[in-house]
Formats: sequence, structure tokens, C-alpha cells
Amino acid sequence: MQIRILSADDVRLALPMHKAIEAMKVAFGQLSSGQATLPLRPHISTQKGVTLFMPAYLHKTHDLGVKVVSVYRENSAKNLPMINAVVLMIDPETGMPKALIDGGSLTAIRTGAGGGLAADLLSRQNSKTVALFGAGVQARTQLQAVMTVRNINLVNLVSRTQASAQKLANEIAEQTTNLTIKITPTPEEAIQDADIIITATTSSIPLFDGNYVKPGTHITAIGSFTPEAREIDTITAQRARIVVDSREACLAEAGDILIPDVQIDAEIGEIVNGVKSGRQSDDQITLFKSVGLAVQDAVVGSVILKEAEALGLGIIVDI
Repeated sequence: MQIRILSADDVRLALPMHKAIEAMKVAFGQLSSGQATLPLRPHISTQKGVTLFMPAYLHKTHDLGVKVVSVYRENSAKNLPMINAVVLMIDPETGMPKALIDGGSLTAIRTGAGGGLAADLLSRQNSKTVALFGAGVQARTQLQAVMTVRNINLVNLVSRTQASAQKLANEIAEQTTNLTIKITPTPEEAIQDADIIITATTSSIPLFDGNYVKPGTHITAIGSFTPEAREIDTITAQRARIVVDSREACLAEAGDILIPDVQIDAEIGEIVNGVKSGRQSDDQITLFKSVGLAVQDAVVGSVILKEAEALGLGIIVDI
């Protein structure tokens, strides 16, 4: 038996953002049309952390995979990442494992791509300014994805620490021309002129006052993923049209939806499939809430594997 091992560098070569966004259409579209098997993700806790198991099978495209994610908060003291993951791709015809893929890079890109798809479907076409909360891996890929679908020229950056904000600002400035990065001192200053707001933090309390969100703004919230935590305040949630990756998952996990007790209008897959409309007016405030789904991992895992086979990426191991 042979299996292809793909590193983070392999993943980044095989999965450019535009391909990842197209893959999200496939993943969310099949989920919302009932063409995906997506069991609730079980988890096992130890004295030091928790490990989650996220399987999925997409019936139309025959993508079968499982992601294993571990969250161990004490790892930083051991110079190890707090979160680590792998994705195992399986041949649905034979049940044989086909590839073991670095899950950290895959998750970062596919989560960013989900936000990029939401921005493409829900933000105004002339959106130019982004308010970005967070300066970690997800902030980077969320911004990259939005810049793939919109011509952004200004980013108002908000982070807990000046050092992390400056580091991200410097990275963006080195990689991108014709884009102004402004580290803003207050959330209100960041959002008051923003066309798109991205929240990608570990905060468990709201990041900004919804009274400052201007009409026509699109918001992508991807940081919080428990019923007790939220990045978005009640005012914002009540003012916005709510679109989610999965009704079932968000009603179980998303404090951004559960705490203010707001109604979900659509799954993003319903918009992809034409069952629900995208942006409905220039003044509408839209909020996309995502908690992350295994269908995303399975679809992009197949894209990565196909490209890796074509390019000869990774290491093939005999087991």
C-alpha cells in the first residue's frame, strides 16, 4: 500500500486561493443540497487537551476524507503549536488511504476561502476598505481571499498587540502594491468606513459596537466557535442578514448566533445553488458566520491531491 505525504509547502503550491474559493462552492453547494454525509464531529479529551475527528463524504464529487485536529494549550511552553492537524484522504471506491496532508495549512486556506466566497456573494462589488480584526494565520488568509474577489485598497488593522499588528502590516506591504495598511487605535475607527469587516480572533466577547457599522457593510466572523463565545455584538447581529456555513453546526456552536438569538436567513450553499439570493440591496448589512466544516476539508483535500499528483509533489511512502 502506498500513501502520498504532503507538507505545508506542498499544500500552498497545490492550492492557490482562487482554486480554494471555487472548491468552497462545491463543498457548500453539495452540503446544502443534501449531497454530503457529515457526521457530528466527536472529540476525545485528555488531561492536556482535546482531539476532534471530522469526517465527510461528498456524494456528487466522491470526495472522502477525515481531519484530525488537536488543541493543546500548553504546547507553547514546549515550543510546539497549540493547534495541529492532519487530513487523511481515502479512495471511496476501495477504502484505501491515498494521502496524508498537513492540516494546518489546508485549514487556513480553506477557511480563508470560505470567507472569500462569502465576500464574493454578499459584499458590494465596489467594496474597497476592509476592517481586519486579528493578526494571526486566519487574518492573513481571510484578507488574501477577500483581495482575490474584490479590489481592496485600504486595510484598517486591529490587533491586541502592536507588535503582531506591525508584523502583519509589514508582511502585507512587502507582498502587495497599491494597498494602504493602517493600524487603527480603536475598533470604532476601524469599522466606521469599512465596506467589509473580518473578525479572526480568539476573543470571547464582542470586538466592536454595532452602532458604528455603516449600511451596506459585509461582515465575516470566523474566530469564535463555542456557544459561550462571540466576536459580534447583539446590535450588529440584529441589524444584519445572517448567512451561515451550516444551520445545524451554527445552532450548536456559534455564540455569535445563539447569544443574541437571531434568525438565520440562509446557508451559503443555498446562495451558491440559487435557492436563496446573495446581496439584496446596497444598504443591506450582511453577516457570514462560519464554524468550519469537514466538507471543506474533503473537497480541498481532493483538489490538493489531484494537483500534487500532476506536479509530483510530496513523498510517496510504502506502508
